Amino acid sequence: MAQTKTIKHRITTIKTRVHKRVRLAVVPHRANQYRPHVVRRYGIVAILVAIIALQGAYNSVAHGNVLGVEAQITPSGLLAATNQARADQGEKPLIINAELNKAAELKVKNMFDKQYWAHTAPDGTTPWHWFSVVGYNYDSAGENLAKDFTTDSSTVAAWMASPSHRANILNASYQDIGFAVMDSTLDGHPTTLVVALYGSPETAAVQGATVSRDAPNINEPMSLMARLGMGLQAMTPAAASSIVILLVAASVALAAHVYRKKLPADLRRSWYRHHGIYKAIGFTSVALIIIFAYGSTGQI
Repeated sequence: MAQTKTIKHRITTIKTRVHKRVRLAVVPHRANQYRPHVVRRYGIVAILVAIIALQGAYNSVAHGNVLGVEAQITPSGLLAATNQARADQGEKPLIINAELNKAAELKVKNMFDKQYWAHTAPDGTTPWHWFSVVGYNYDSAGENLAKDFTTDSSTVAAWMASPSHRANILNASYQDIGFAVMDSTLDGHPTTLVVALYGSPETAAVQGATVSRDAPNINEPMSLMARLGMGLQAMTPAAASSIVILLVAASVALAAHVYRKKLPADLRRSWYRHHGIYKAIGFTSVALIIIFAYGSTGQI
């Protein structure tokens, strides 16, 4: 009985200590001079170290190295994201076509072999050449390209942020689609290229009619909001966790700012009077930098 009471007392003591330390860390009050430990210098350093450690640990587990981030793009993932985008706009889903898969594979290999990234090869070979090579006769056809994205969703999000690429994804006349994803070296740099080919098969009723083809311009500029959306789509779990930590810290800093009039007199007479708002801006800025970093690597 006495032993049970001792254990309960220890548990209660531990809970009390944890609660006290958490309160000192994140709640502005008299005991911490209205300066939560999280937003003091050592707290900020601890947050930055935690973010770096999270990213390094994730990369080590997921990719086998601390610094590298490998692309995780698959044809099945691209198809799912594409058809979701079409469904959101009331369009029918596209169907994977083996011939278009082969044509996309030939195109991506050709880009790496000839060292270019464009719809038309340096020797003048167009995207539609690969349709004919695999025997896919069409009434309408299109091609989207992407470079150096890391996820299916961020790739499709980038295409959807570009009017001409978006038009290919949502084209009501397309029925089939093919994808190819390849990692290799382009211009001396490790590169991931994605090729998406869209088509509607030629029908006997319209053979000989004018066909339509659409290959959007390479390197179309994207707005900051589009880059923000791409970054959110491309973030790893470690990056998302880092964003949460930074936003919590920013909230604590804003809470500290509310109590700025209760700071010690010497601090109220210095820049530190507004330290909370400065630190909230800093934490939020770092969070945005992380998001934009994930959204700035890819090109379409």
